[in-house]
Amino acid sequence: MDSAKNNLKDLRRISEIFISGGCGFIGSHVVRHFVKKYPEYRIINVDKLTYAANPEYLKDIENEPNYVFIQADVCDHAKMEEIFREYAIDAVIHLAAESHVDRSITDPFAFARSNVMGTLTLLQTAKTCWKKEDYHRHLFYQISTDEVYGALHFGDDPFRETTSYDPRSPYSASKASADHFVRAFYHTYGLPVKISNCSNNYGPCQYPEKLIPVIINNIVNRKPLPVYGKGENIRDWLYVEDHARAIDLVFHNGRTGETYNIGGENEWQNIQLVKLLIEITDRQLGRPAGDSLPLITFVTDRPGHDLRYAIDATKIKTELGWQQQMTFREGLEQTVAWEISEILRKTAAGNTALH
Repeated sequence: MDSAKNNLKDLRRISEIFISGGCGFIGSHVVRHFVKKYPEYRIINVDKLTYAANPEYLKDIENEPNYVFIQADVCDHAKMEEIFREYAIDAVIHLAAESHVDRSITDPFAFARSNVMGTLTLLQTAKTCWKKEDYHRHLFYQISTDEVYGALHFGDDPFRETTSYDPRSPYSASKASADHFVRAFYHTYGLPVKISNCSNNYGPCQYPEKLIPVIINNIVNRKPLPVYGKGENIRDWLYVEDHARAIDLVFHNGRTGETYNIGGENEWQNIQLVKLLIEITDRQLGRPAGDSLPLITFVTDRPGHDLRYAIDATKIKTELGWQQQMTFREGLEQTVAWEISEILRKTAAGNTALH
């Protein structure tokens, strides 16, 4: 506890926070959280603006005095050093990553470049730009995934921070490699680091390639609802704003050199989740109950599809006092409402453009 208090005291001296990938799904929620909650910090949002990023997600804070956006690639070492020196960066919250497993199967090189080399570039930049005698007032915080732990079977205990890494996809392998580099810089150079591994996030602003936004969009447009295999794969779902609060707690109160698992303790089979989304979306659209059930389409399973992920979040709850605030149904209600409003907005904008 004393080390945590000292860590918090040191981090209060931070004023310039570099957040990578801040225009992405999770990143945009983290950026907004820090900009609004901590006016004493200047948040430097660095994002390459790949297909899944959208600066429109942050329209509501883009003119805040403590917010700066820079379009840049975290793999560009010279540019990263320029940003670190120009803004005297004190801490990094590293979220920038390619994250879609299907894409990693077809293009693993892109994931190695972004997730491994991007992380290594930022680590080396921090090591170069931060004076070792001042390491106590700096932090490199790596945001990772539960997929690095591999797969669980029915009845297995959930992943803990001590679970051995066993990645099964190019995506999870790239994140595992990045995590190992973060720990290597801690042990080899003394760079102050923290890591958190989260379960599947859901909520507003997610790019429509992940399960929940795909299903909602397809229900709205009466398209087939693709479900891998028999839909028996299980995922643990975490509301994105609960994740942002957890990141805040780990950043400020977590112990240097430690890993914290962040999970919703909210396991659902994919087919059960799809049926729940049908129930909520059909109702919000004013359609008859079960109207979209015939759209469910079972498709060939993904290669190496992990059966089950589940997180044991005991450590972050007992050490840092974190607790999920959003119930799953309410979180889905809000997510569905946001997705429908976005679809309607884009449709209206398209019709206006045609005229």
